[in-house]
Order: sequence, then structure tokens, then C-alpha cells
Amino acid sequence: MKVALVHDYLKEYGGAEKVLEALHDIFPEAPLYTAFYFPEYLGPHRKRFEDWDIRTSLLQNIPFAEKLVSPLRLLSSQVFENWNLDRYDLVIVSATGAYFPNLIRTKQGCLHLCYCHTPPRYLYGYATARNWKKYSWGRVAGAYVNHKLRQSDYVSAQRPDYYIANSEEVKNRIRKFYRREASIIYPPVDLADRINPKSENRNLKSEAEYFLAGGRLARAKHIDLIIEVANKLEFPLKIFGRAFAGYGAELKKTAGPTVEFVGEVSDETLIELYRKAKALIFASEDEDFGIMPVEAQACGTPVVAYRSGGVKESVIEGKTGIFFDSLSSASLTSAVKRMNKTIIKAVDCQENARRFGKMRFTKEILRFIKEKRA
Repeated sequence: MKVALVHDYLKEYGGAEKVLEALHDIFPEAPLYTAFYFPEYLGPHRKRFEDWDIRTSLLQNIPFAEKLVSPLRLLSSQVFENWNLDRYDLVIVSATGAYFPNLIRTKQGCLHLCYCHTPPRYLYGYATARNWKKYSWGRVAGAYVNHKLRQSDYVSAQRPDYYIANSEEVKNRIRKFYRREASIIYPPVDLADRINPKSENRNLKSEAEYFLAGGRLARAKHIDLIIEVANKLEFPLKIFGRAFAGYGAELKKTAGPTVEFVGEVSDETLIELYRKAKALIFASEDEDFGIMPVEAQACGTPVVAYRSGGVKESVIEGKTGIFFDSLSSASLTSAVKRMNKTIIKAVDCQENARRFGKMRFTKEILRFIKEKRA
């Protein structure tokens, strides 16, 4: 069986790319088709993709393409629609909601699966990295362009034979916007390096050193709100990850003396950051699934999470974390204070994280493929 993988583009490393890695582990000989690939932007994660067979589009050759990720979505439908993958028996599209990769052409009898991280957030009113509605001209131009892009997105959405959603939240979005049904297979978390038996009985209240936040530092993650509360309550806060566009400078300007930016970190360093944290603060808006809360729990660390999107499926209120209900300083402040008074066992966090292991993901993907090819 000849297999190909398709992904919007490779320039950042986050939850979607971790799923892509897991798919590549299942099918290591499969080439990856992607709009463009810029390893220099992947920081400590660039080595993960060095030995892959990565096949990029003509967009790779556009001058300053790495700076034009957002406007290039206007050309992405033509790029993917002109990609003929008729030599393959199985094509798995990892759709991040940035471009329209499902427009690829396959032969009759090829099984075309889409692992959907989310329909494009910018097309359907969900929080995005850029505040493109800030100015009136942006709202007018954006409304027209998005209308055309939604048409392309709907056409693209009808191409896959089957959908796999990364959460109940995304399954509902697929049904709402695409009128398609989807099966749920949660993203994989590599538990082997994170679940440490020695940490299962640690005393979170006495040993924890700081609160933690981070990931892709984009506006929809509301890191600014977390910094505001850290400044207010004067608790130590470490922030990891690379900032999106000019957002990083804004964050550093508002950060008080208890806030530390540690930048992009390796998996090994991130695991240590999780293990020593009192809690991960996760204020992401309309989160599709949210792999970081699971990673934190796997390290025995609870989560203070905004009650939105897929995180409601991975955090257990009062047992592995605390929710807050509005993106306000008062709401997050209250949640942090409740976390300081709540006894959460590391073993409970780790037991919950086991539901999302990598071996489970592999088995469910292979079972799904076997059933659909039968």
C-alpha cells in the first residue's frame, strides 16, 4: 500500500505537527506534501524533520514566502488542487485550518482521510493570531476575501472520504460548517518521557516553584491576561515558546519582575518546566483540542484552564485542574487563588493523561484505516 501525507505548511512546531509526526511514525516511508517548509523557523525542533521525504509546492520559491504565510492562502487552493497524488492508495491529510490541503487530487479507489485539527478559524468567527478586524478597511476587505475563501473551503471539505476530528469540539465544527460527520481520535502525547513514577506522590503545594504558560505565543492564547494576573498577585510565572509577530514585544513590555520568558525549548527542558510548575495556566480561546494541558498532566502538573473548546474534554474539574469562565482578570485571579487552596494529586493528573497516549493513537488510526479499507 502506497501512502502519502499532506500538511498545510511546515514553519512552526505545535500540536498539529506532533500529530503529523505520529502519523509519519506509523508510515515512515510516506512522503509529505506541503505548501512550503522552512526548517530555520522550527528552532530546537528542526531535526525532527531532517530525514523526511518532504515535497514542497511552487510557493516555496516565492521571495519572502516565510513572511507571507497569511496572504499566500489566497493561492493555496490552486496549489493543492493541482497536486496529483494518483500514485497512492492511501492519503492522509493533516488539516490545520490554515490552507485548503484537501483539494489534492487522488485516483479512484484511493482512501482519502482528513485528520482535522479545526476548520479555518479565521473563516468562521473563532479567535485568531492576528487581529485583522482592528481597522475598518481590514474588516471590509476581510469580509469579501473570507466569503470567497469559505467557498473554496467548502469545496475542499467535500473531497475526503472520511473525517477524523481531534475533539468533540472540532467534530461539532465539522458538522456545522461542512455538513460532514467525523470520528474522534484524540491527538497523541508521548507519555514515556513524561510520566515519572517518582513524581506521582510529590507534594504539589510544597515543591512547586512557579506557574507556567506558553506554546505558540499568539493573541488567541491570551498570554497578556496571564501576565496581568501574575503582576497583580506577584506570583512567579515562566513563559515558554516563540512569539507570533509583534505580540512578543507587547508581552515583554507589560511583564513585571516575577515574569520570566524562557523562549523556545527542547522537549527535555519543557518536561522539566512542567514537572516543577505548580500549574499550567491555559487561557486559550476556542481551543481546538489543546495538547499542552495533557502534557502538563502527564508530568503530574494540574491545569488552570479557560472553559472553552477541547480543553473541557481533557481536564477534570477539581481533580486535575481548575476552570475559569471568562477571559477577565477577576475570573483568572479567582481561579489561581482556588488552585492555591485545592489539593490535586499528581497521580490523578497522570492517570487522566494516559487516555491520550501515543500507542493508543497509533492503534486507533490503524483500526480506522483497516475498517474503512475493508
